[in-house]
Amino acid sequence: MRFNPKARLDTRRMRDVRGARATGGGGTRTGGAGIPIPGGLAGGGIGGIVVVIIIVAVSMWLGGGSGGSAYDTSRMSDTDRYSSCETGEDANSSSDCARVAVENSLYDFWSDTLEAQTGTAFTGEKAVETFSGAVDTGCGQASADVGPFYCPSDQTIYLDTTFFSDILEGRLGGPSGAFVEPYVLAHEYGHHIQNLLGTMGKVRTQQGPKSDSVRLELQADCYAGMWARSATTTEDSSGQVLISDLTDQDVQEAIAAATAVGDDRIQQQSGGSVDPDSWTHGSSAERVQWFKTGYQSGQVDACDTFAPGAL
Repeated sequence: MRFNPKARLDTRRMRDVRGARATGGGGTRTGGAGIPIPGGLAGGGIGGIVVVIIIVAVSMWLGGGSGGSAYDTSRMSDTDRYSSCETGEDANSSSDCARVAVENSLYDFWSDTLEAQTGTAFTGEKAVETFSGAVDTGCGQASADVGPFYCPSDQTIYLDTTFFSDILEGRLGGPSGAFVEPYVLAHEYGHHIQNLLGTMGKVRTQQGPKSDSVRLELQADCYAGMWARSATTTEDSSGQVLISDLTDQDVQEAIAAATAVGDDRIQQQSGGSVDPDSWTHGSSAERVQWFKTGYQSGQVDACDTFAPGAL
């Protein structure tokens, strides 16, 4: 993947924080009574890892935010990690700036696509926030072991960037290509689109091969495929195409990443047996199938994993 050197980057929605801590009593921490995650730990473990999760319908568990730990933003400070990211040329030479460019591309794509295809007005995510160790969110406190996730309460995508080397590549044997992180960000952005469309309100069942949780995750993969299809033609507000080149190898890296985070693959990697009744994200084959569906169709309607007979 290559970025247009002339394109300008918008860092207003990018943050990097350190030192976040939960305040108050309550139990919205990972582990034990942790962040309310559909189906608990993906694959039943691997050291407590939950890969590419979505925290769904938080108010059902947190009671509208009462009784849990507070989100103490006063202790969080932006490290200015992304302040030097100004152009597509910066994105070509810096993984941090590439992250900014991918977020910009996702924002531009969905601002053009969502209302045009669904009639629902698009509003961008509040932030993509990178962190180290642990972070407080509108959905409670999360550690790096949780993996990348989207919190609907504060409309923010959270990402510990060591996830890709330490967990996805290291513990899960996933791919290491440059397009792996963009696939994950596009998946999490898909959850933001589901939040805007009200799809999260459909989630009732949280485990099993045809559960609502699995349907939600597979649909986010499909939305990621939609973005990948149009990434090299999506223009920013000034008419500049941000991503100038997306190769077949990039797409194959996304497919390999989708394979690595299938519930069946994670269960196999953990040394256990494959148990579809505990699935929360779908099998490797399903994740690849739905990414390809979005990539080939480019249509929100084609990503209706909640339709009868879709799974």
